[in-house]
Amino acid sequence: EPEAIGLLALMLLHDSRRAARTDAAGDLVLLDEQDRQLWNQEQITEGCALVEQALASRRFGPYCLQAAIAALHAQAQSPEETDWQEIVAFYDLLVRMVPSAIVELNRAVAISMRDGPQAGLQLVDALLKGDELKDYHLAYAARADCLRRMGQVAEAYAAYEKALALASQAPERRFLQRRLDELKI
Repeated sequence: EPEAIGLLALMLLHDSRRAARTDAAGDLVLLDEQDRQLWNQEQITEGCALVEQALASRRFGPYCLQAAIAALHAQAQSPEETDWQEIVAFYDLLVRMVPSAIVELNRAVAISMRDGPQAGLQLVDALLKGDELKDYHLAYAARADCLRRMGQVAEAYAAYEKALALASQAPERRFLQRRLDELKI
């Protein structure tokens, strides 16, 4: 079944980056800051082949689309080479297939990378007007990142503070605190 193949591909592709996701202290390392030499190329090759197989069936579902997004990240030799146009296209399909605020948030982040932080911020702010993400720390972290990239330091600081107040896991809290410390208001 293509969706089972897509799920296996997704698992392989996510696991391929396991060694680079945290540093020696257990702190989070963002995708664009990860040492790509630590990524497991065998898992990436296998995962990408499975994605192609699943998509070729034309009977794919949400796992296949998520795996396709992961494959595009894994295939980029550097953050700058990430194919954000294609990633947004897969999110467009995913949001139609599995409409949810989380998928919309991920799409907004991808749009911020493709079209710039202002475009992403508009989408994130529209999502935050609803109730679904009002207590979701990653929505405020995404908002803060867009604002930080736009140079709106005071607003970014406030959004990072909100994200920190909502975050419960220690590595995420340390990451958000580092972002606050970097802004130095």
